[in-house]
Amino acid sequence: QVQLVESGGGLVQPGGSLRLSCEASGISFSFYRMSWYRQPPGKERELVAVITADRKTTYADSVKGRFTITRDNPKKMVTLQMNSLKPDDTAVYYCKANLEYKTHWGQGTQVTVSS
Repeated sequence: QVQLVESGGGLVQPGGSLRLSCEASGISFSFYRMSWYRQPPGKERELVAVITADRKTTYADSVKGRFTITRDNPKKMVTLQMNSLKPDDTAVYYCKANLEYKTHWGQGTQVTVSS
């Protein structure tokens, strides 16, 4: 059984911070490319950040300088540190694990940025 479980979402004021976590099971985690996506209400799902097996990172332009993706292979966990949050960051955030033809998704966690 493959599982990706996100946590850490919630309600935060503009300018605040949240740290999302994604815990994986049932996969050889260290070999996988891990990503965070988000889907704002009524919009398409979009890529937020990627961290490869060798820890190379990429970010969407909209979050560069504010978000940081990291991975902890012994814990089979990937995190997304989100700072200086904006209302436009409001979305369901999803964790994705990818290796060649294999793709796995978490169920998502809600992040709401509002005063």
